[in-house]
Amino acid sequence: MISRRAFISSALAVLGSGPALANAPASTPRPKMRGSNPLSPGGDGLKAVLQSADLTGEVVCAVADVGTGRLLEEASGNKGLPPASVAKVLTALYALNTLGEGYRFRTRLIATGPLRNGALDGDLVLVGGGDPTLSTDGLATLAARLKAAGLREVRGRFLVWDGALPFVRSIDPEQPDHVGYSPAVSGIALNFNRVHFEWKRAGGSWAVTMDARTQKYRPDVFSSKMAVVRRDLPVYTYQDKSGVDHWTVASGALGKGGARWLPVRNPALYAGDVFQTLARSHGIALPNPKQIGRLPAGDPLAEVQSAPLPVLLKGMLKYSNNLMAEMIGMAASVQQGGRPSSLQDSALRMSNWAARTYGMQQTRLVDHSGLGEKSRLTANDLVRALVVARKEGALKPLLKQIYLQDTKGRPIKTHPVKIAAKTGTLNFVSGLGGFVTAADGTELAFAIFSADMRARSGLRRAERERPPGARTWNRRAKRLQQSLLRRWGQVYGS
Repeated sequence: MISRRAFISSALAVLGSGPALANAPASTPRPKMRGSNPLSPGGDGLKAVLQSADLTGEVVCAVADVGTGRLLEEASGNKGLPPASVAKVLTALYALNTLGEGYRFRTRLIATGPLRNGALDGDLVLVGGGDPTLSTDGLATLAARLKAAGLREVRGRFLVWDGALPFVRSIDPEQPDHVGYSPAVSGIALNFNRVHFEWKRAGGSWAVTMDARTQKYRPDVFSSKMAVVRRDLPVYTYQDKSGVDHWTVASGALGKGGARWLPVRNPALYAGDVFQTLARSHGIALPNPKQIGRLPAGDPLAEVQSAPLPVLLKGMLKYSNNLMAEMIGMAASVQQGGRPSSLQDSALRMSNWAARTYGMQQTRLVDHSGLGEKSRLTANDLVRALVVARKEGALKPLLKQIYLQDTKGRPIKTHPVKIAAKTGTLNFVSGLGGFVTAADGTELAFAIFSADMRARSGLRRAERERPPGARTWNRRAKRLQQSLLRRWGQVYGS
């Protein structure tokens, strides 16, 4: 069983490299007054805040009193914009409602034949159960439990089944091949479907490794291969060759040494590859893994379980992990009505569920993470759901605490206005949704979405990781969020 501490440590180690993290809003001075006081009640005050933002594109927002459900103010609240990772709030609600707070994911080993005197006369099957937090440490525990079950030899095949969820080669195919925040998705995942690539200068060349490392283990893998090629651009290229991920990297981009996490495109082979190595360390020699499309009948030999669902959801929201959102969301769709045909099908089921449950009639999502830019969510829809969710009680404790900031961008941790929310960031897209508690205890539900789709549509695929102008735009969007939160906390908190 994976403890909460182990999960958080793994998430920190794997996700700390940058793109997958959700950052708190950036610094902001108070908005400039342009005719109306931004802190005055009513539409003129809200308009003053929005006009002071100096932000291209569109901004929509809404805020409501949690106690009464009354909508206090809005700006284009029924206009749908990409929610980015704020969509994960809806995924969390969907999973809690469908799977339940006590739900745990299981990864199992089953035997298709009898086990006699340490020898399995049949196949050994690694069965993925949709656990998005399965790590090399978890597979090591599974290998130890297999040994404890008495297995020493497999006379049949070593098979891997990942069919519990549909296979998705990349969460968002419009992202560059090498970004770790858009890996493949299937019914099994290991280390968030990322492989660790490290390089060091060795004479006139470079020594490279590809491994499935955690703090305890560093097994090399054969399911992902890297070759250094003498060129400057492109930095990376990718090919799938018979289920093996083949990468090349430009020598001109390497320098003396470094490391990064690369996405895994063949999760079943990756998990089987690593488990084969870990089983060998326990004296169990396994054949090379083979992926299968149909789960055979068999007897259980060993299993590991995830932490309870709320622990997973808290990590998903804190670190804004896309893979966790997709796997948990699709698992909820399976529970609702059978295996979805695709990621888009699963997201449609969640959107329909949101319409039935919260009246979110204008919500149209294409995934569970918010990475796809074609998703649309309105501020009014999200606020409506947040008001109901607050009364249910399970969501707010899972959200991250966000602070109002001083004029130098430093968090004011003693500020009487308290915020629990989920951020969302894509290039030229920024969102924030959650709860504001004013100094007098008044609790508000809010949603803010900003997007410059014209600027975003002009990006080439290769520019999607760090496009010019995006950082400045997103910084301004986050300043606007701070201004709105400051306004709402003061205007409606008395």
